[in-house]
Amino acid sequence: MVNKPKTYSAKERNVYLFGMLGENILLAVIMVGLSYYLQFTILIPAFTVGAIMAVAKIWDAVNDPLMGMIVDRTKTKIGKCRVYLLAAPIPVYIATVLCFLNFGFYDASKSALDANNALILGWALLTYLLWGMAFTIGDIPLWGITALMTQDDKARAKLLSYARIALLIGSGGTVLFIQPAAIAMGKRFAQFYVDTPTLSAAAAGERAGFIAVASIFGFVGVVLFQPVGIFVKEKIAVTKKPEKFKKSFSVAWKNKPFRQILISGILSSPKALLTFTLTPLITYYYASKDAKAFVFYMALWSGSMFAGQIIAMLLVPRLIRKHEKKDVYNRITLFGAIPFISMFALYLSAPTRMAEPLFVAIFMVFLFACGAANGGSTVLQSVMIADAVDYEEYRSGTRPDGLFFSGVTFISKLGAGISVIISGIFYALSGFSGANVAQVNAFIARGGIPRLESLYSNYMMVLFFLVSVPPAIGSILAVIPTWKYSLSAIEYNKVITLLNQRRSAEESVQNEEQNSQQASQKDRHTVAYDEKKSLEE
Repeated sequence: MVNKPKTYSAKERNVYLFGMLGENILLAVIMVGLSYYLQFTILIPAFTVGAIMAVAKIWDAVNDPLMGMIVDRTKTKIGKCRVYLLAAPIPVYIATVLCFLNFGFYDASKSALDANNALILGWALLTYLLWGMAFTIGDIPLWGITALMTQDDKARAKLLSYARIALLIGSGGTVLFIQPAAIAMGKRFAQFYVDTPTLSAAAAGERAGFIAVASIFGFVGVVLFQPVGIFVKEKIAVTKKPEKFKKSFSVAWKNKPFRQILISGILSSPKALLTFTLTPLITYYYASKDAKAFVFYMALWSGSMFAGQIIAMLLVPRLIRKHEKKDVYNRITLFGAIPFISMFALYLSAPTRMAEPLFVAIFMVFLFACGAANGGSTVLQSVMIADAVDYEEYRSGTRPDGLFFSGVTFISKLGAGISVIISGIFYALSGFSGANVAQVNAFIARGGIPRLESLYSNYMMVLFFLVSVPPAIGSILAVIPTWKYSLSAIEYNKVITLLNQRRSAEESVQNEEQNSQQASQKDRHTVAYDEKKSLEE
């Protein structure tokens, strides 16, 4: 007789989802807030920002799987993931704030080797690397624990869908408010500064505004993130020792379902440009750095994407009950190329009229479709990686939750890194970088509207190009590895049934051994008591 699969309680589910929300507030502060701050506030050249992010992502390429293997080798009384979830949130918050505490403004008229410029660049690289390491310590266990919270694959798929929704709420809310909040707070701080020949009070105030807002958003994130390690428990005990470090990479690569979904995720990385470039697109094309206009357009754009993502994420668990996961994944991902490329075609048809109501409405429809495609595919990536963990346990007896779920974080971070590199290249090619950004900022400060100024038409075009064309290419490339996905629904159902039977048998043996030990211990106590009593007599 097979016991009912163990699963998470409602409280554990809710704590986990709030933790996911909080962690992604911290992530969005860095991925969106910091990248904007470095390039458009303290004026580090776009290509240099891209280089800093690229170096950090190369390290992440090593750091993520290493952390995954460390998690898999961790054995404590509270499990292998919880110990890191207890330790990570506060260091992530400290590193988040440090990323914004830079040495003033980059001077494009001087060399990168100039003392102050070098300090600014060195600090940006160092703090971003430290942040990435601290974040990885919490992020991989946060995803990995989903495979340990339940033995029920349907409950896990539902949890991962909700987790992606929580991720969207955390990151989406931060993307919506961090930049306008920082600019609005910066205007208040500006009154405490004075204009100098090299620095305006407005620029100094904006820098202070970003530091303050990053600290506030980060604090909210860490308060939500911390309880996960306290209240969420692991339900699946790991009995077999994991493979050695060197062999772990071989195990991961030989697991064909995992390899296919990982390569697909890497090829889809350019899709992250939609989120990454949306802030500068709205700031310069639609809002002309007006905080209220920014919130209005960001609410429209992110709201459209969010609605599409939520609907797709809620539908995925139902769709995969009736259809093969790989078919749903491939069709949703490939469909996403259509609205992406349509956005750029719409811009080319009317480069200066995209803020008119008709074009805004059409753009919202495209963003809704893009959000649905991205939302569905990201949920399925997580579900299919979790399936690959079960498949590996069935195949070899080991559960590489940490290593395999490092693939989720690796895909996310690589997407952000590639996005920064691609955007940095195109910003540099178009000239929208460094001193030219300061020129556009000054033009806006005088009441100018960049989208209506022919001098800045190339800058506006590159913003629309980045949110549409590379993501469309990424959507097409992503389905190549998974078109013939190797783990069918029939095979996976056999795997999970046999696994649960094996787990039940192992638990029965462990319970019998424990009962036997307790009985033996009781007998020893009885004998000792009888001997003591006879001596007393």
